[in-house]
Amino acid sequence: MTGDAEGMRTAAFFDVDGTLARTTIVHYYVYFRRRQMSAWIRPLWHAAFLLKCLYYLAVDRIDRSAFNIAFYRSYADVRVDEVKARAPDCYRDVIVPRRFVQASDCVAEHRRAGRRIVLVTGAMAYVMEPFASDLGADDLIAVKLIETNGCFTGKLDGPPIARDEKAERVRRLARERGIDLQQSYAYGDSVSDLAMLEAVGHPQAVNPDRRLAAIAEARGWPIHRWTVGVGETNHP
Repeated sequence: MTGDAEGMRTAAFFDVDGTLARTTIVHYYVYFRRRQMSAWIRPLWHAAFLLKCLYYLAVDRIDRSAFNIAFYRSYADVRVDEVKARAPDCYRDVIVPRRFVQASDCVAEHRRAGRRIVLVTGAMAYVMEPFASDLGADDLIAVKLIETNGCFTGKLDGPPIARDEKAERVRRLARERGIDLQQSYAYGDSVSDLAMLEAVGHPQAVNPDRRLAAIAEARGWPIHRWTVGVGETNHP
């Protein structure tokens, strides 16, 4: 997903889950898996999966990158064509109802200002592509899984896109597109987005977690409170 880079010297980088929508990578996986099961087995699977989520939650609190590596193992043997075919429905059924109403206005404001729109997410690229297309994003930085014989292996094809890797991907794209990071914006909701926020001149915290909120307040970064449903629009 590319755009005309000529003259686009600045950008707005957006984390997705928790920043543009009240979603997590767990929502997407549950959506795909439940559609592979008969109606009678879904409640049993869901109950077992909730117990497993306690483990994922504990890992996530320690290290978001480790959580991503552990969680994406769940996709082992899931068919690639099924995920690709159902991605538009996942966007419609999972993301759209959870989108923050202020997010689209914020993206549009940056686009009118001539900034390149970039989504930077630890979610899978196939899942994010419909969202990126709907927003009119110029670039999508997202996770890809290794594929073999038409199925995912459950292994990432590179480092998890979290923490320092997010910042590295942002800097790499900036070099490729000729983006001035000091004049650019970045939006994130979690302390795992901190390195990305620090990479730009205009960091913005959206519904920040406790640790990011403390850092944003101490450094004087803008803090946005975005909502699902009717709410006041926030512009940069």
